[in-house]
Amino acid sequence: MERRMREDPREGRRWQEKWTYYLSVPMAALSAIGQIGIFNSLSEQALGQGQKILQFGFTSELWLHSLTVLLCMTAGTMFAIWLGELISEYGIRGQGLSLIIFAGIVSQIPGQMISLLADEETRWTMLAITVLVIVLTVLVIVYVQQGRRNVPVMYPGRRMGNRMSMPVKGTLPLMVNLSGMIPLIFASAILQFPVVASGFMAQWFENAALDEFALSMQNFFGATGTNNWGYWTLYFLMVVVFTFFYTTVVFDQQNYGENLKKAGASVPGVHTGPATQKYLGTVQRRITLVGALFLGMVAILPYLIGLLLGVFGLSAAGSQTSIFLITSSGLLIVVGVVRDTFLNIDAELKLHGYQDSLLVR
Repeated sequence: MERRMREDPREGRRWQEKWTYYLSVPMAALSAIGQIGIFNSLSEQALGQGQKILQFGFTSELWLHSLTVLLCMTAGTMFAIWLGELISEYGIRGQGLSLIIFAGIVSQIPGQMISLLADEETRWTMLAITVLVIVLTVLVIVYVQQGRRNVPVMYPGRRMGNRMSMPVKGTLPLMVNLSGMIPLIFASAILQFPVVASGFMAQWFENAALDEFALSMQNFFGATGTNNWGYWTLYFLMVVVFTFFYTTVVFDQQNYGENLKKAGASVPGVHTGPATQKYLGTVQRRITLVGALFLGMVAILPYLIGLLLGVFGLSAAGSQTSIFLITSSGLLIVVGVVRDTFLNIDAELKLHGYQDSLLVR
Protein backbone atom coordinates (compact mmCIF):
# COMPACT_ATOMS: atom_id res chain seq x y z
CA MET A 1 0.00 0.00 0.00
CA GLU A 2 2.85 2.37 0.80
CA ARG A 3 4.35 1.75 -2.64
CA ARG A 4 1.01 2.44 -4.33
CA MET A 5 0.50 5.64 -2.33
CA ARG A 6 4.01 6.83 -3.22
CA GLU A 7 3.80 6.04 -6.95
CA ASP A 8 0.23 7.22 -7.57
CA PRO A 9 -1.52 8.75 -4.53
CA ARG A 10 -4.93 8.89 -6.23
CA GLU A 11 -4.85 5.26 -7.36
CA GLY A 12 -3.41 4.19 -4.01
CA ARG A 13 -6.23 5.97 -2.19
CA ARG A 14 -8.84 4.18 -4.32
CA TRP A 15 -7.13 0.85 -3.64
CA GLN A 16 -7.10 1.59 0.08
CA GLU A 17 -10.79 2.54 0.10
CA LYS A 18 -11.71 -0.65 -1.79
CA TRP A 19 -10.00 -2.92 0.71
CA THR A 20 -11.42 -0.89 3.57
CA TYR A 21 -14.92 -1.73 2.32
CA TYR A 22 -14.03 -5.40 1.94
CA LEU A 23 -12.67 -5.63 5.48
CA SER A 24 -15.58 -3.66 6.94
CA VAL A 25 -18.07 -6.47 6.26
CA PRO A 26 -16.42 -9.21 8.41
CA MET A 27 -15.49 -6.67 11.07
CA ALA A 28 -19.10 -5.46 11.25
CA ALA A 29 -20.31 -9.07 11.54
CA LEU A 30 -17.85 -9.85 14.36
CA SER A 31 -18.80 -6.65 16.14
CA ALA A 32 -22.49 -7.56 15.87
CA ILE A 33 -21.87 -10.98 17.41
CA GLY A 34 -19.88 -9.43 20.22
CA GLN A 35 -22.52 -6.78 20.90
CA ILE A 36 -25.25 -9.42 21.09
CA GLY A 37 -23.12 -11.37 23.55
CA ILE A 38 -22.58 -8.26 25.69
CA PHE A 39 -26.30 -7.45 25.72
CA ASN A 40 -27.20 -10.99 26.75
CA SER A 41 -24.50 -11.07 29.42
CA LEU A 42 -25.71 -7.78 30.93
CA SER A 43 -29.32 -8.94 30.86
CA GLU A 44 -28.38 -12.16 32.68
CA GLN A 45 -26.58 -10.13 35.35
CA ALA A 46 -29.61 -7.87 35.81
CA LEU A 47 -32.49 -10.33 35.38
CA GLY A 48 -30.97 -13.65 36.34
CA GLN A 49 -29.36 -16.64 34.69
CA GLY A 50 -30.94 -17.60 31.38
CA GLN A 51 -32.79 -14.28 30.94
CA LYS A 52 -31.35 -13.18 27.60
CA ILE A 53 -32.53 -10.22 25.57
CA LEU A 54 -32.01 -12.08 22.31
CA GLN A 55 -31.70 -15.82 21.80
CA PHE A 56 -28.72 -16.18 19.52
CA GLY A 57 -26.84 -19.21 18.28
CA PHE A 58 -26.41 -21.31 15.17
CA THR A 59 -28.26 -24.38 16.38
CA SER A 60 -30.94 -26.17 14.37
CA GLU A 61 -33.67 -24.14 16.10
CA LEU A 62 -32.02 -20.71 16.10
CA TRP A 63 -29.80 -20.55 13.02
CA LEU A 64 -32.32 -18.80 10.74
CA HIS A 65 -33.30 -16.25 13.39
CA SER A 66 -29.66 -15.64 14.35
CA LEU A 67 -28.57 -15.30 10.73
CA THR A 68 -31.33 -12.75 10.11
CA VAL A 69 -30.27 -10.67 13.11
CA LEU A 70 -26.61 -10.87 12.11
CA LEU A 71 -27.32 -9.83 8.52
CA CYS A 72 -29.52 -6.92 9.67
CA MET A 73 -26.88 -5.56 12.05
CA THR A 74 -24.11 -5.94 9.47
CA ALA A 75 -26.24 -4.34 6.77
CA GLY A 76 -27.02 -1.44 9.11
CA THR A 77 -23.32 -0.79 9.60
CA MET A 78 -22.60 -0.88 5.87
CA PHE A 79 -25.62 1.34 5.21
CA ALA A 80 -24.20 3.95 7.60
CA ILE A 81 -20.85 3.76 5.79
CA TRP A 82 -22.64 4.22 2.45
CA LEU A 83 -24.50 7.25 3.79
CA GLY A 84 -21.21 8.71 4.95
CA GLU A 85 -19.74 8.30 1.48
CA LEU A 86 -22.75 10.03 -0.06
CA ILE A 87 -22.36 12.97 2.33
CA SER A 88 -18.66 13.19 1.47
CA GLU A 89 -19.35 13.06 -2.27
CA TYR A 90 -22.38 15.33 -2.57
CA GLY A 91 -22.27 17.32 0.67
CA ILE A 92 -19.37 18.35 2.85
CA ARG A 93 -16.27 16.90 1.26
CA GLY A 94 -14.48 14.27 3.34
CA GLN A 95 -16.71 14.71 6.39
CA GLY A 96 -19.46 12.13 5.76
CA LEU A 97 -18.56 9.44 8.27
CA SER A 98 -17.27 12.04 10.69
CA LEU A 99 -20.64 13.81 10.70
CA ILE A 100 -22.47 10.52 11.32
CA ILE A 101 -20.18 9.76 14.26
CA PHE A 102 -20.63 13.35 15.43
CA ALA A 103 -24.42 12.97 15.36
CA GLY A 104 -24.23 9.73 17.33
CA ILE A 105 -22.07 11.34 20.01
CA VAL A 106 -24.15 14.51 20.33
CA SER A 107 -27.37 12.48 20.57
CA GLN A 108 -26.18 11.17 23.96
CA ILE A 109 -26.11 14.65 25.51
CA PRO A 110 -29.83 14.94 26.50
CA GLY A 111 -29.81 11.63 28.36
CA GLN A 112 -26.55 12.47 30.11
CA MET A 113 -27.92 15.90 31.04
CA ILE A 114 -30.97 14.28 32.65
CA SER A 115 -28.73 11.93 34.63
CA LEU A 116 -26.51 14.83 35.68
CA LEU A 117 -29.44 16.87 37.01
CA ALA A 118 -31.14 13.94 38.74
CA ASP A 119 -29.58 14.69 42.14
CA GLU A 120 -31.36 17.73 43.57
CA GLU A 121 -28.61 18.48 46.10
CA THR A 122 -25.67 18.77 43.70
CA ARG A 123 -27.32 19.39 40.33
CA TRP A 124 -26.37 23.06 39.99
CA THR A 125 -22.86 22.54 41.31
CA MET A 126 -22.32 19.68 38.88
CA LEU A 127 -23.79 21.72 36.03
CA ALA A 128 -21.42 24.64 36.73
CA ILE A 129 -18.43 22.29 36.95
CA THR A 130 -19.53 20.58 33.73
CA VAL A 131 -19.76 23.84 31.78
CA LEU A 132 -16.39 25.03 33.13
CA VAL A 133 -14.62 21.75 32.34
CA ILE A 134 -16.08 21.53 28.83
CA VAL A 135 -15.20 25.13 27.95
CA LEU A 136 -11.63 24.83 29.22
CA THR A 137 -11.16 21.45 27.54
CA VAL A 138 -12.43 22.73 24.20
CA LEU A 139 -10.11 25.74 24.37
CA VAL A 140 -7.09 23.54 25.10
CA ILE A 141 -8.07 21.06 22.36
CA VAL A 142 -8.36 23.80 19.75
CA TYR A 143 -5.09 25.40 20.87
CA VAL A 144 -3.12 22.15 20.68
CA GLN A 145 -4.79 20.98 17.47
CA GLN A 146 -3.72 24.21 15.77
CA GLY A 147 -0.20 24.11 17.23
CA ARG A 148 2.65 23.71 14.76
CA ARG A 149 6.41 24.05 14.40
CA ASN A 150 7.41 26.13 11.38
CA VAL A 151 10.67 24.78 9.98
CA PRO A 152 12.49 27.39 7.81
CA VAL A 153 12.90 26.38 4.16
CA MET A 154 14.83 28.16 1.39
CA TYR A 155 13.37 27.95 -2.10
CA PRO A 156 15.61 28.66 -5.12
CA GLY A 157 15.26 31.95 -6.95
CA ARG A 158 13.88 32.17 -10.47
CA ARG A 159 15.85 33.12 -13.56
CA MET A 160 14.57 36.34 -15.10
CA GLY A 161 16.43 36.83 -18.36
CA ASN A 162 20.13 37.11 -17.53
CA ARG A 163 19.46 37.76 -13.88
CA MET A 164 18.68 35.39 -11.01
CA SER A 165 16.24 36.44 -8.31
CA MET A 166 17.08 36.04 -4.66
CA PRO A 167 16.18 32.79 -2.88
CA VAL A 168 12.74 32.85 -1.28
CA LYS A 169 12.32 32.15 2.41
CA GLY A 170 9.45 29.91 3.41
CA THR A 171 8.34 27.60 6.19
CA LEU A 172 7.28 23.99 6.42
CA PRO A 173 4.63 23.60 9.15
CA LEU A 174 4.85 20.43 11.25
CA MET A 175 1.73 19.82 13.32
CA VAL A 176 2.00 19.12 17.05
CA ASN A 177 -0.88 16.67 16.77
CA LEU A 178 -0.54 15.23 13.29
CA SER A 179 -2.57 12.13 14.12
CA GLY A 180 -5.72 13.98 15.18
CA MET A 181 -8.29 11.81 16.95
CA ILE A 182 -7.18 8.52 15.35
CA PRO A 183 -5.09 7.26 18.34
CA LEU A 184 -8.08 7.64 20.67
CA ILE A 185 -10.26 5.67 18.28
CA PHE A 186 -7.62 2.94 17.89
CA ALA A 187 -7.04 2.65 21.62
CA SER A 188 -10.77 2.59 22.40
CA ALA A 189 -11.41 -0.06 19.76
CA ILE A 190 -8.62 -2.31 21.03
CA LEU A 191 -9.71 -1.91 24.65
CA GLN A 192 -13.25 -2.83 23.64
CA PHE A 193 -12.09 -5.94 21.79
CA PRO A 194 -11.64 -8.05 24.97
CA VAL A 195 -15.21 -7.16 25.96
CA VAL A 196 -16.49 -8.20 22.54
CA ALA A 197 -14.37 -11.36 22.55
CA SER A 198 -15.50 -12.32 26.06
CA GLY A 199 -19.12 -11.80 25.05
CA PHE A 200 -18.47 -14.01 22.04
CA MET A 201 -16.98 -16.76 24.23
CA ALA A 202 -19.82 -16.59 26.73
CA GLN A 203 -22.30 -16.83 23.85
CA TRP A 204 -20.76 -19.81 22.11
CA PHE A 205 -19.07 -21.91 24.79
CA GLU A 206 -21.08 -23.27 27.69
CA ASN A 207 -18.29 -23.56 30.23
CA ALA A 208 -18.26 -22.24 33.79
CA ALA A 209 -14.55 -21.35 33.73
CA LEU A 210 -14.90 -19.49 30.44
CA ASP A 211 -17.98 -17.68 31.72
CA GLU A 212 -16.07 -16.54 34.80
CA PHE A 213 -13.11 -15.43 32.68
CA ALA A 214 -15.43 -13.56 30.31
CA LEU A 215 -17.12 -11.84 33.24
CA SER A 216 -13.76 -10.75 34.68
CA MET A 217 -12.71 -9.34 31.29
CA GLN A 218 -15.97 -7.41 31.00
CA ASN A 219 -15.59 -6.07 34.53
CA PHE A 220 -12.05 -4.82 33.83
CA PHE A 221 -12.41 -3.46 30.30
CA GLY A 222 -16.05 -2.46 30.62
CA ALA A 223 -15.92 -0.66 33.96
CA THR A 224 -14.64 2.89 33.55
CA GLY A 225 -15.14 4.19 37.08
CA THR A 226 -12.49 5.77 39.26
CA ASN A 227 -11.77 2.47 41.01
CA ASN A 228 -10.48 0.85 37.83
CA TRP A 229 -7.13 2.65 37.66
CA GLY A 230 -5.55 -0.19 35.67
CA TYR A 231 -7.90 0.40 32.75
CA TRP A 232 -7.14 4.12 32.64
CA THR A 233 -3.38 3.56 32.89
CA LEU A 234 -3.53 1.12 29.99
CA TYR A 235 -5.71 3.55 28.05
CA PHE A 236 -3.21 6.39 28.54
CA LEU A 237 -0.23 4.28 27.46
CA MET A 238 -2.01 2.95 24.38
CA VAL A 239 -3.04 6.44 23.28
CA VAL A 240 0.57 7.67 23.58
CA VAL A 241 1.94 4.66 21.67
CA PHE A 242 -0.65 4.91 18.90
CA THR A 243 -0.01 8.64 18.56
CA PHE A 244 3.67 8.04 17.81
CA PHE A 245 2.87 5.07 15.57
CA TYR A 246 0.25 6.81 13.45
CA THR A 247 2.28 10.03 13.24
CA THR A 248 5.28 8.06 11.97
CA VAL A 249 3.17 6.32 9.33
CA VAL A 250 1.60 9.56 8.09
CA PHE A 251 4.87 11.50 8.19
CA ASP A 252 6.82 8.87 6.25
CA GLN A 253 4.17 8.90 3.52
CA GLN A 254 4.75 12.62 2.97
CA ASN A 255 8.42 12.01 2.05
CA TYR A 256 9.36 15.63 2.65
CA GLY A 257 13.06 15.09 2.01
CA GLU A 258 12.61 13.82 -1.54
CA ASN A 259 9.86 16.30 -2.40
CA LEU A 260 11.89 19.28 -1.21
CA LYS A 261 14.89 18.02 -3.16
CA LYS A 262 12.82 17.77 -6.35
CA ALA A 263 11.59 21.33 -5.82
CA GLY A 264 15.14 22.54 -5.29
CA ALA A 265 14.33 23.64 -1.73
CA SER A 266 16.41 22.95 1.34
CA VAL A 267 16.41 23.39 5.08
CA PRO A 268 19.25 25.75 6.10
CA GLY A 269 22.18 23.82 7.53
CA VAL A 270 20.85 20.40 6.48
CA HIS A 271 21.79 18.36 3.41
CA THR A 272 18.98 17.66 0.96
CA GLY A 273 17.37 14.26 0.50
CA PRO A 274 17.55 11.60 3.24
CA ALA A 275 19.34 13.94 5.66
CA THR A 276 16.45 16.42 5.44
CA GLN A 277 13.92 13.63 5.94
CA LYS A 278 15.82 12.41 9.00
CA TYR A 279 16.06 15.92 10.46
CA LEU A 280 12.37 16.65 9.92
CA GLY A 281 11.49 13.26 11.38
CA THR A 282 13.46 14.09 14.53
CA VAL A 283 11.68 17.43 14.87
CA GLN A 284 8.31 15.79 14.30
CA ARG A 285 8.94 13.15 16.97
CA ARG A 286 9.96 15.79 19.51
CA ILE A 287 6.84 17.89 19.04
CA THR A 288 4.70 14.74 18.83
CA LEU A 289 5.64 14.02 22.45
CA VAL A 290 3.59 17.06 23.45
CA GLY A 291 0.68 15.96 21.28
CA ALA A 292 0.84 12.38 22.57
CA LEU A 293 0.83 13.42 26.22
CA PHE A 294 -2.00 15.84 25.46
CA LEU A 295 -4.14 13.12 23.87
CA GLY A 296 -3.36 10.78 26.75
CA MET A 297 -4.43 13.39 29.28
CA VAL A 298 -7.63 14.07 27.34
CA ALA A 299 -8.33 10.33 27.32
CA ILE A 300 -8.02 9.94 31.10
CA LEU A 301 -9.38 13.37 32.03
CA PRO A 302 -12.73 11.92 33.20
CA TYR A 303 -10.82 9.65 35.57
CA LEU A 304 -8.79 12.56 36.97
CA ILE A 305 -11.88 14.75 37.33
CA GLY A 306 -13.69 11.86 38.97
CA LEU A 307 -10.92 11.49 41.54
CA LEU A 308 -11.00 15.22 42.24
CA LEU A 309 -14.77 15.25 42.69
CA GLY A 310 -14.56 12.18 44.88
CA VAL A 311 -12.30 14.09 47.26
CA PHE A 312 -15.03 16.71 47.69
CA GLY A 313 -17.73 14.07 47.99
CA LEU A 314 -19.70 15.14 44.91
CA SER A 315 -21.95 12.61 43.23
CA ALA A 316 -21.51 11.13 39.78
CA ALA A 317 -17.76 11.12 40.27
CA GLY A 318 -17.40 7.55 39.12
CA SER A 319 -19.04 7.99 35.75
CA GLN A 320 -16.88 8.66 32.74
CA THR A 321 -19.48 10.77 30.97
CA SER A 322 -20.97 12.54 33.99
CA ILE A 323 -18.78 15.64 33.69
CA PHE A 324 -18.35 15.83 29.94
CA LEU A 325 -21.91 14.73 29.07
CA ILE A 326 -20.03 12.76 26.41
CA THR A 327 -16.80 10.81 26.65
CA SER A 328 -13.49 12.64 26.46
CA SER A 329 -12.65 10.98 23.15
CA GLY A 330 -16.12 11.94 21.94
CA LEU A 331 -15.47 15.54 22.92
CA LEU A 332 -12.22 15.53 20.94
CA ILE A 333 -14.05 14.08 17.94
CA VAL A 334 -16.83 16.66 18.20
CA VAL A 335 -14.37 19.57 18.36
CA GLY A 336 -12.34 18.19 15.47
CA VAL A 337 -15.37 17.52 13.27
CA VAL A 338 -16.86 20.96 13.92
CA ARG A 339 -13.53 22.64 13.19
CA ASP A 340 -12.93 20.66 9.98
CA THR A 341 -16.50 21.20 8.81
CA PHE A 342 -16.22 24.96 9.27
CA LEU A 343 -12.90 24.97 7.41
CA ASN A 344 -14.43 23.04 4.51
CA ILE A 345 -17.44 25.36 4.34
CA ASP A 346 -15.13 28.37 4.56
CA ALA A 347 -13.02 27.03 1.69
CA GLU A 348 -16.12 26.45 -0.45
CA LEU A 349 -17.38 29.97 0.23
CA LYS A 350 -14.04 31.51 -0.77
CA LEU A 351 -14.01 29.32 -3.87
CA HIS A 352 -17.29 30.95 -4.91
CA GLY A 353 -16.09 34.50 -4.27
CA TYR A 354 -16.99 35.11 -0.63
CA GLN A 355 -14.16 36.86 1.22
CA ASP A 356 -15.45 36.83 4.80
CA SER A 357 -14.19 33.97 6.96
CA LEU A 358 -16.48 31.91 9.18
CA LEU A 359 -13.72 31.38 11.71
CA VAL A 360 -11.71 33.90 13.67
CA ARG A 361 -8.07 33.00 13.19
